[in-house]
Amino acid sequence: MRDPLEDAERLRRLQLLTDTALAHLELDDLLAALLERTREVLSADTCAVLLLDEAHNELVARAAVGLEEEVERGVRVPVGRGFAGRVAADRHPVILDDVQHADVVNPILREKGIRSLLGVPLLVRDTIIGVLHVGTLEHRAFDEDDVELLQLVADRAAIAIAHARLYEVERATRIRLERLQAVTDAALTHLELDELLAALLPRIREILEADTCAVLLLDRDNRELVARAAVGIEEEVERGVRIPLGRGFAGRIAADRQAVILDDVDHADVLNPILREKGIKSMLGVPLLVQDESIGVLHVGTLAHRRFTSDDVELLQLVAARVALAIERARLHNEMVLLDQLKLNFVAVASHELRTPATTVYGALATLVGRTELAPATRDELLHAAYGQADRLRRLLEQLLDLSQLDSKTIAVNPKPVVLRTLLQEIVAASVPAGTPVRIDVPPDLAVVADPLVLDRVLSNLLGNAARHGDPPIVVSAALRDRHVRIAVEDTGEGVSEELRERVFDRFERGESGGSGLGLPIARAYARAHGGDLVYDADADGSRFELIVPN
Repeated sequence: MRDPLEDAERLRRLQLLTDTALAHLELDDLLAALLERTREVLSADTCAVLLLDEAHNELVARAAVGLEEEVERGVRVPVGRGFAGRVAADRHPVILDDVQHADVVNPILREKGIRSLLGVPLLVRDTIIGVLHVGTLEHRAFDEDDVELLQLVADRAAIAIAHARLYEVERATRIRLERLQAVTDAALTHLELDELLAALLPRIREILEADTCAVLLLDRDNRELVARAAVGIEEEVERGVRIPLGRGFAGRIAADRQAVILDDVDHADVLNPILREKGIKSMLGVPLLVQDESIGVLHVGTLAHRRFTSDDVELLQLVAARVALAIERARLHNEMVLLDQLKLNFVAVASHELRTPATTVYGALATLVGRTELAPATRDELLHAAYGQADRLRRLLEQLLDLSQLDSKTIAVNPKPVVLRTLLQEIVAASVPAGTPVRIDVPPDLAVVADPLVLDRVLSNLLGNAARHGDPPIVVSAALRDRHVRIAVEDTGEGVSEELRERVFDRFERGESGGSGLGLPIARAYARAHGGDLVYDADADGSRFELIVPN
């Protein structure tokens, strides 16, 4: 017969436990208080809670007293197997009078010397959410009263756990939204790209609770991703990492425009050796999309193995959407600043360059018209001066027209078969003053498919520069390689100064040689309009430029 006083004491303790369950909203605090009081109410030595991981259909040790190793080692028990697995699968209490000779999956139970166990399901609206069990270090015959009491405890604990989980989800959602808003605020605050990324990446790393964060932007011309900014993995930017589109971790993300998770970097297909050098174990990357077009990749990484969840993917995609728009906005801002600067430079340089020959032409013609008594020799000299400056004016106007057409992309490129040596001889004759030594090292039968106008526009500029600023002889050579024709123009002069090399193709960059500063930029723009490029060879002894166009 049950002792009424003992029943009353148990009910008092149960009420205390219920008060505890209702007092805590934080799950960790709740479980710590619940387990200690449950162990006391059941006069047990150990007490543990395992919660259901629905995605893997496993019970995961979440909290324990007297059996802390379960949590420390991250014990997982498949539903349906072993002691706790049977409790969850059957949703009924299970008693093990003798643990040493029972079916238990968790080896820690025997390691700790537990002799008897009682486990009950944690149910919320008849749905299993986990298991609560108590154990003793001495053999004990748990009776129906123990089962009933522990089930009452479990029912109250299950409701409290469900409430705490909802609170945690709400709080985590609120914190993520606040952090997401911080990213949005940063994205709206900064217009300069470098400042923007420097502000965004640390916040993104914090939001995803990661160790590293990096942005790679797409170089469309070379179909490569270029490391643009990083925190925790700054070496990506310092070493100028480039990843081919479609290859490796980041390359697949950009090509497929889909998120990619690497649970184990050490055994994954990654091209960037820095990822392993830095000891990164797990990664999550998402594409940066603007109007459904990939402009780059945003990825985060951890130094410990981590299973990124669908929530992590969704959050990083939300972040990436804001980052992509901010990057595009910063790029547009940079382009507008550059355009404004180009306009100012254009007005200043064009007006200066046009004024000089126009003034000379006008002055010479005004003198000829106003003074009819001039000597023939003087008249001839003025006419030659006017003609020379008029020709200079013509060439400058042609350059400005070329620039306008190239900027508006209205120049049509019409490749056709040409005998290269013959065409080069014609261009040399028209571009280089008579008597200037020029050697053409091109086989007479070399035929290529290219636009003669583009070749003329580019090579005439290079030849003219070599004749004016270089030393003879001028050498023109050509070769076919990698399905491209490569035409080089070189001389034996001093070449482009080291300080000017990085800016030699910038508009209005004239250096010490004078001129309009438009010739080389226009020449390169023509080459690129043809699908090729114009490059300067800094390793040559003199000045050497190479025109590369597809054949």
